[in-house]
Amino acid sequence: MATPAPSLFVSDLHLSPARPGPLAAFDQFARGPARAAAAVYVLGDLFDWWIGDEQLRDDYAARVATALHSISASGVPLFVARGNRDFLLGERFARATGAVLLPEQKVVDVAGTPTLVTHGDELATGDVDYQAYRRKIQSPASVRRLLAMPVAVRRGIAWYLRRKSTRATSLKPEAITDVAGSAVENAFRVHNVARMIHGHTHRPARHHLAVDGRPRERIVLADWHDRGHVLEVGRDASRTYDIDP
Repeated sequence: MATPAPSLFVSDLHLSPARPGPLAAFDQFARGPARAAAAVYVLGDLFDWWIGDEQLRDDYAARVATALHSISASGVPLFVARGNRDFLLGERFARATGAVLLPEQKVVDVAGTPTLVTHGDELATGDVDYQAYRRKIQSPASVRRLLAMPVAVRRGIAWYLRRKSTRATSLKPEAITDVAGSAVENAFRVHNVARMIHGHTHRPARHHLAVDGRPRERIVLADWHDRGHVLEVGRDASRTYDIDP
């Protein structure tokens, strides 16, 4: 009997025209391992910024959308979570790529194991300022106002917010910008799962913990700084590997 195909997870690619390495790595990923997977999950911040689905008119965004569509068109289920940089991904993007847009937290079956998948920024509850900003900027009313603005204005806002975020993050202790233990434990309890996979923190690791006396595993995905990083999860084992552009 053939071994079932593994599911693949990536996060925090931050694709943009200014970073050709990760974009080339993503092309390789889409042409190769992604088409042989049981499912592909992109857990947030696929793009370094997303001003709305009008961005599909940009050459690099269209290139990414075409690569994603090649995955779904090959018959591989494709799931995309919105991140803090691309929370404006919408239905036009979903139609163009064949992807299913995930809610903030979702339990999925991965090789027979119920697994909580999320971008993960909602778990960084120790960063009070960020959480207040997140609730405000991602509220339905704010999203409607943003999408009603001219594209040029949205580009300017995105540029300003990226600079502000980079500066603010650099001034905060790592313990604040990382996920909070209490938030992680609560997520495990609420969803009653033994495994969680997320990104956002750019601190790849495997954490083993006990919640209410039950062993749990939290896998943190790596960001695509200069190359691709993929988590492969099969029925009997999991591994990570790099894609050099």
